[in-house]
Amino acid sequence: MKKFALSRVTGRLFFWIKRCIVAVLLLWCAGIALFAFLPVPFSAVMLEKQLGAWLTGNFSYVAHQTWVSMDEISPHMALAVMASEDQKFPSHWGFDLNAIESAMSHNERKPQRVRGASTISQQTAKNLFLWNGRSWVRKGLEAGLTVGLEVAWTKRRILTVYLNVAEFGEGVFGVEEAAQRYFKKPASRLTPTEAARLAAVLPNPIRFKANKPSSYVIARQNWILRQMNLMGGTRVVDGL
Repeated sequence: MKKFALSRVTGRLFFWIKRCIVAVLLLWCAGIALFAFLPVPFSAVMLEKQLGAWLTGNFSYVAHQTWVSMDEISPHMALAVMASEDQKFPSHWGFDLNAIESAMSHNERKPQRVRGASTISQQTAKNLFLWNGRSWVRKGLEAGLTVGLEVAWTKRRILTVYLNVAEFGEGVFGVEEAAQRYFKKPASRLTPTEAARLAAVLPNPIRFKANKPSSYVIARQNWILRQMNLMGGTRVVDGL
């Protein structure tokens, strides 16, 4: 009887696990379909950060985000994140194989200084639907969601969502919130220098400050400005 009861409980457990997995998959599919044209009110990473703050007793933390369309974002900002994060964004299908190979080689040589190779598409999938952290499970889910975004969305839409959910500082999500917070102006009026400054903090927006740039941030900002020119300027954005 005990063996039968245990088997029954295990069967019910697996039944509900499968139902939960199916429910999550359907939720992700619905999100990809709906957010292909609807504004994104919040992301999974925003929710993770907000809940994490509350659970640790930090009730002063508030995740701020203001959605804007690509027409309300300076083309310099769109160009800056491509120059900084993913210069092959207009041409790849979600993954930069050369960057992945280079990162793997680097990480084998210097495991204490891990380098990532995520494209803007991958970062959008992670920010929107998944969680922070490094694990093969998350990377696998990220890869699948990235394919979904690349199939269902245009490059322009992926970049729009990325710019609206990327974290630019403590509780600062999206380029409109960042532009207002750090430069007292809307995202549509960001200059190339300001856009490059914001893009420069993206690798670690908690450590690097757009309003109090370190020498590293300034050096990276100048590098991004050079890359923006080498990419051909904002006509790259116009072609998306």
